[in-house]
Amino acid sequence: MYLPRNLISHLYQHLLRTHHAQSPPVLVLASLEPDALCACRILSALFKRDYIPHSIHPISGYNDLMTAGENLIQPMTTQKGGSGGVVVCLGVGGMVDVSTMLGLDNIEDGGDPSGHVQVWLIDARRPWNLGNVFAGRPEDALQEIDGNARSRGPDVVAGQIQPSFKPGQGGIIVYDDGDIEQELATEKEAYLALADMPDVEDDGEPLDDSDGESEIAESLNGAGQGKKRKSWSGREDEENESEEENRRPRQRRRSNSSGSVTVTSSTGRPPPRQTRDSASVDPFRSPSQIPGSSPPPAAQPASPRKLRRRLLRLRRKHEAVLHKYYSLGATYSEPISSLLYSLAEALGREDNDLLWHAIVGVSSLELYGRSMTGVGISSSLDSGGSAGWGGQRGERIRQILRDEVRRLNPPDPADARGDNARGEASGVIPTTARSPTDTSIRLSPEPRFLLIRHWSLYDSMLHSPYLAARLHIWSDAGRKRLHKLLAKMGVSLSQCKQNYTHMDMELKRGLRHSLLTYAPLYGLDGLVPPPASAGRGREGWGFVRSWGWKACLSAMDVGVIVGAILEVGKSGIHTDATGKPYDQRGVKRELVDEDGSQETQAWVERFWEAYDALGNIEALKQALPTAQLLHRAILRTGTSLIEKRQIRHLQAFRMAVVKEGPDVQLFTHPAALTKLALWVGEAIAEQEKEQRGKIGKHGKGTPLVMAGLNEARGVYVVVGTGGGGGVVDMALREKRKQKVAAKARRKQERRDERERKRLERKERDGSVEDEDEDEEEEEEEESDEDDDASDDDSDDDDDERGYGRNRFGNAFQEVVDETNARVKIDSFESCVVEIKKEDLSAFLESLSMKAVVG
Repeated sequence: MYLPRNLISHLYQHLLRTHHAQSPPVLVLASLEPDALCACRILSALFKRDYIPHSIHPISGYNDLMTAGENLIQPMTTQKGGSGGVVVCLGVGGMVDVSTMLGLDNIEDGGDPSGHVQVWLIDARRPWNLGNVFAGRPEDALQEIDGNARSRGPDVVAGQIQPSFKPGQGGIIVYDDGDIEQELATEKEAYLALADMPDVEDDGEPLDDSDGESEIAESLNGAGQGKKRKSWSGREDEENESEEENRRPRQRRRSNSSGSVTVTSSTGRPPPRQTRDSASVDPFRSPSQIPGSSPPPAAQPASPRKLRRRLLRLRRKHEAVLHKYYSLGATYSEPISSLLYSLAEALGREDNDLLWHAIVGVSSLELYGRSMTGVGISSSLDSGGSAGWGGQRGERIRQILRDEVRRLNPPDPADARGDNARGEASGVIPTTARSPTDTSIRLSPEPRFLLIRHWSLYDSMLHSPYLAARLHIWSDAGRKRLHKLLAKMGVSLSQCKQNYTHMDMELKRGLRHSLLTYAPLYGLDGLVPPPASAGRGREGWGFVRSWGWKACLSAMDVGVIVGAILEVGKSGIHTDATGKPYDQRGVKRELVDEDGSQETQAWVERFWEAYDALGNIEALKQALPTAQLLHRAILRTGTSLIEKRQIRHLQAFRMAVVKEGPDVQLFTHPAALTKLALWVGEAIAEQEKEQRGKIGKHGKGTPLVMAGLNEARGVYVVVGTGGGGGVVDMALREKRKQKVAAKARRKQERRDERERKRLERKERDGSVEDEDEDEEEEEEEESDEDDDASDDDSDDDDDERGYGRNRFGNAFQEVVDETNARVKIDSFESCVVEIKKEDLSAFLESLSMKAVVG
């Protein structure tokens, strides 16, 4: 089931009304990423204000999710003696069958398989597992246990929760951010049609047009001979099918994904609903069989073989729709921190703290390359600042957050003079608070530098991925370009190498104007946001928050620091001269962990460090050196890979391996390796544009596969990133939606016209044979037209939706199915896998033959 955006507070309000002292605490499962961490802080704040007990459990991957289901969730079910409850999944399980992963599919006792455990699924990863979206209700499985066709109540219509829905009965509920209603109409129709179909074995026989013509001729001959001439073969077919149906075990209704780590199945076909009223289900009745219209004098029913072939043809058509959806590749929708802030706003609980968590969560997505085309570099440079994520949709979300900042932090006229003194009115980024008690959030024209308030201007520009790619910082010529840019701006090296907060105020006042003037000369058009204007407002401007005199941090700074805590930890990891890993406190420790359990435990501990740091400014400041350490390592390692020409160009992608050097241990974490891959990938994309004048691979960009060696575990962590192409055009998407709707209206008009002509012909002569023949011909013609139109629409839609998407998750799964490589797919990121050292070469060789970008 799915909860539409306009009912986002429906479940929470019901929980608030029904929760009492004896109710079990709400269980929150959060993934180890900044967006989920910020969403968890927002939800926890809401629970605390409403005195709702809850517990938070970090989840590192699918194996951890299954363990949580076995140890934490299954004891809550009524089958295990529990009383049910609510489980909230934040960034966890959107692409797999959650009920199977958590063990909420036990129907042996004939009761509620979910055990009155209700799962709220909030995830930004796509594609959705359609079983979670359009099924997930306990009654679906109960229908198949007793075999009775129990119609769904008005509280859930085609998987969509209605305002009359009463929670508390268990099941999977997906929070819709608007995509399900706007983009999955075709997939919904196909999924529900497959769920209503009877189970017919498909032996793969061809169903071409010639077979259809022979079936029509056979049925016409049978009609001419009359009912008494029915052949024994047809009767035997019916008996055989009846016996086969009786022998076939009843299948409980499940979603379209297995319980393994595999994200989606090849077809995504849902199991059938066992029994329904034939008058309401049979899709093959001719119009003359519709209740209320008089049937023809002697209509010959279609043979069982013919009905079976029709059913197979229709089923394959719907399965193809689901297969195309799952094959489009990975993408990201609205950040879950933004969705949770919308929940707080609907409840009237929004404040500066919750708004700041939402802003940090949204800002963090750009750091990890999460866009509407999956994990990959961003090619959106028009607005500068943090305009790289999400295209037009991302900018709309950020504009809403800017409006919230103005609403919750109205300007004080008394601060106008202070702003002029600090230079903020002329575009100087804020570095201090307005007063000792100032905790407000402000808009700021943030340049695309890294940690500029906590580094020198030179180091901030040097470690910026945006500047590094466009100035070729890895080379001596690139460093000279940076020096020339600073010289043209009138900033000496001695000035720009001291801490930014200590720079001359006049230089800081003129920095923004200088960047707007000279940056375009070096191809840095998006380095800073454009000046505020009446037409564009403050588009591209970032966010800054003060904590009195203690600190002043931008949202991007906080995202960088929190991400570093999650990936490296507060102390960080180094290696000494002998290659032994040690932390910054100098305590050596052996990392022998073949199964990864100790590594996972360390990641979970870092989650709590980052969780506490989001609410403690002193902890954030203490973790600043860790963030600087990580990004120095990214610059060193990326420069080494490019200068030593260690990036190989295979058939479908470029490939680089990090297996030596002082920083190799830092990149055993998938998120840190992803940041390195994005740094290198952006540099490659800029080189391609300079050499060819455009992005390679027909505008899709060149994907990159980055492998990092984890010597202690004997595995390579592999991540695949997109090449920066395939930017989604929202205006084109809306235009194509209108085109599809127009085609649907034309098809309906043609159907109505055929029905009118058929009724006129029946009233005129009423010939049984001619009418039967006309019905068959018209039915086939209409089916062909629908198939052609559907194929055209789906092709257009797939070209738009799947263009440039990251398909590494699909490609990884195909390679695993075809080879004997020892691969572990446990990360929620479909483009991340772990491979044994000995199997890396064979794995990459097979991967090079796959389509890794849509």
